[in-house]
Amino acid sequence: MLVAAVMVLAGCESSRLPSLLQGQTVPVEPRTSTDRTKDEQPTSAPEAPAVKKQSAASDSFVFEPPSSKTSALPSTSTFATTPPRPVETATAPTSDAAPVTETATAPPAPPTPEQPEAKTPSLIPLLTRQAPTVPMAMPTQEPRPVTPLAPSSTVRVALLVPLSGPNAKLGRSMLNAAQMALFDFSDMSFELLIFDTEGTPEGAMGAASLAIGDGASIMLGPLLAPSVRAVAPMARAANVTVVGFSSDRTITGDGVYTMGFFPETEVERVVAYARSSGIQRFAALAPGNAYGQAVVETLKQTAMMLGAEVSRVQFYDPDSDDFSGVVQEMADYEIRRQALLDQRADLARRDSDLSRRVLERLEKLQTIGDVPYDALLLADGGKRLLAVAALLPFYDIDPKKVRMLGTGQWDAPGLGSEPALLNGWYAGPPPRARAEFVDQYRKTYGALPHRLATLAYDATALAAVMSKSPVLAKFEAEAMAVKSGFWGRDGIFRFAADGGVERGLAVLRLTPDGPKIISKAPESFTD
Repeated sequence: MLVAAVMVLAGCESSRLPSLLQGQTVPVEPRTSTDRTKDEQPTSAPEAPAVKKQSAASDSFVFEPPSSKTSALPSTSTFATTPPRPVETATAPTSDAAPVTETATAPPAPPTPEQPEAKTPSLIPLLTRQAPTVPMAMPTQEPRPVTPLAPSSTVRVALLVPLSGPNAKLGRSMLNAAQMALFDFSDMSFELLIFDTEGTPEGAMGAASLAIGDGASIMLGPLLAPSVRAVAPMARAANVTVVGFSSDRTITGDGVYTMGFFPETEVERVVAYARSSGIQRFAALAPGNAYGQAVVETLKQTAMMLGAEVSRVQFYDPDSDDFSGVVQEMADYEIRRQALLDQRADLARRDSDLSRRVLERLEKLQTIGDVPYDALLLADGGKRLLAVAALLPFYDIDPKKVRMLGTGQWDAPGLGSEPALLNGWYAGPPPRARAEFVDQYRKTYGALPHRLATLAYDATALAAVMSKSPVLAKFEAEAMAVKSGFWGRDGIFRFAADGGVERGLAVLRLTPDGPKIISKAPESFTD
């Protein structure tokens, strides 16, 4: 079942906010897109945009919400009274361990729930609908355009996320984040239409069909690359821009953009920093999948451009639960172990005080000699990363001699407690804006957001900001690929001409107290 929800920003009384924020589901009368009446259109002038320029130098939009939005809300609201089947979107899950197959990281443990404050976003009533059945097969011919609603002054933005299926928890976390951005940045001329993709390409196609039929000017989502590919043809046929959340850059182009974190960008940033710090020889230990292949290929290209070398690469089965063999090979353990045994035997044959003293020292070692690299890139996250990291010192890869490097999958709490990863470097968004977002989310929903929830927040904020301009609200290529970029919860970003996202990343060092910035993220794009 596809669930479509329309967030009609016709306002809500501030006195209603506390009850709506306490995890309650607000039922509404089922309607179709043709049931929208004139009284749903804004009756007053929109608010002034809650956006300011970053600086004269960068000229980037800053997603900086006002200090208090409640007072700016209209004084009237229309709530349905007859309940259909309710849609549960009011509370975030206490655990967001969603089986995302691209680059999602494990979420932190949920905090003790707190009562949200009255000024935080409310859940607007949801419209429950069923989408038509969509065949599994991908379109093999030019899709027929879906006839949208007649034009109106309201800018309709569709959010396509999985509210059911294996990634439902992640989808609900992204929905919550989008609602926060809606509250922070939108005015009464903005509608957010929410559709459940069910986490499948065919579900995404059904959701996209409904979104186009409801007059959406832009689609935010779907989440994963196969779903984005499924909706792209019909979106292009209807001249609707798509901003997906995938980390696969091959899905972009011709009106399709993505907000996802590219591993290539992260690798380029951390390797460049390591090279500037004097590291010459690199190695990589990566899962044998598309993600691992992309990371290793980027490492090789970046090292070559910077005059460094990649001396060792090992891939492992991502479905395995035993990584000892591949770590042994990465460590040259058997070779170095045999070298130690040979030296011990040679010293034992010598009958001198010096040889006996050296032999006593060698008795404390596992191997002799060093590995042929100065930095090791561990291209993984979550439980696999912890399992691999724990084996490194066991097979005598000394973190004090070899600098551990990571990707954005290291951007997860608690990794600094693993001794082998301590003081490792990785590239990621500047943490301050994210920390503010996490705090706002926690106070609102009583749980911590999924790591990818910021993508939905920034995408919704961007759409809300652009919708305030008659020119930008068309979401055409020139407006989407503005060179100055935008400032969001994950730092600065902009869309390239090919639809991929460019981000300004920091380099962070893992510590027992969390990541520390060792190289600041840029605050503007210079080209």
